[in-house]
Amino acid sequence: METIGTVEQLRRTVAGWRAQAMRTAVVPTMGALHQGHIALVHQGLRLADRVVVTIFVNPRQFGAHEDLGRYPRDEAGDRRKLKEAGAHLIYAPATLEMYPEGFATEVAVSGPAKVGLEDRFRPHFFAGVATAVAKLFIQAGCDYAMFGEKDYQQLKVVTRMASDLDIPTVVIPVPTVREGDGLAMSSRNGYLSDAERQQAPLIHRELQATADAIRQGAPPAEAAAAAARALTQAGFRVDYVEARNADTLAELHATSDPVRLLAAAWLGTTRLIDNIGV
Repeated sequence: METIGTVEQLRRTVAGWRAQAMRTAVVPTMGALHQGHIALVHQGLRLADRVVVTIFVNPRQFGAHEDLGRYPRDEAGDRRKLKEAGAHLIYAPATLEMYPEGFATEVAVSGPAKVGLEDRFRPHFFAGVATAVAKLFIQAGCDYAMFGEKDYQQLKVVTRMASDLDIPTVVIPVPTVREGDGLAMSSRNGYLSDAERQQAPLIHRELQATADAIRQGAPPAEAAAAAARALTQAGFRVDYVEARNADTLAELHATSDPVRLLAAAWLGTTRLIDNIGV
């Protein structure tokens, strides 16, 4: 497993695989890998002959109040995990490789990027994600891209972006990987204190209870509001608990709409997100 850092090297390697009629998959990450990321690699290996994992901590998706320097990094651990998982290539570009001096282009996104969920609290975020991911898709030219359902709004934004820009890479959703107590795996879980870590799975339990209530006939908006109140009473600082159209993330308008429950809440200084289908 090789690690490379330039677009030229990446394109040359992928072109060599294509010359051998190999299918390719890309797994975009920001490093600090956990089993959720490894599940993306495993899914890529099921679909493709070669898997590229990109590691790039994208400065354009961090706001002025968010600490880019605090984001966890573990280059040696990431390499070990990816080698054990069977990945074939790590693409770890420097910031100047992704955004050379004079870089002046940004992908403006709407649709699922403008629905009042993550975008309400991080208005800069999805333009930064879409710009970096569009570049990674174009640079790698892979057949598939693996994205976890844990970041559900991001998954929908990236899928829409690739479709709208006629990028031929097919975005493949991969189910959320959870700890034994239900907490969605995330690099940010490492910020939780021991007491907060014990409390954190309540988000998933409340989402499950809300989904059960909706299946039994409760109005989705009322059930989501009840979950938000329960989390607040338990000590969380809730940004949102919402029931949305699972395809578009728009507000629900018909009882036949597919439903996705999405939540974001703080424990101490750590912001947790989760979602489940109904």
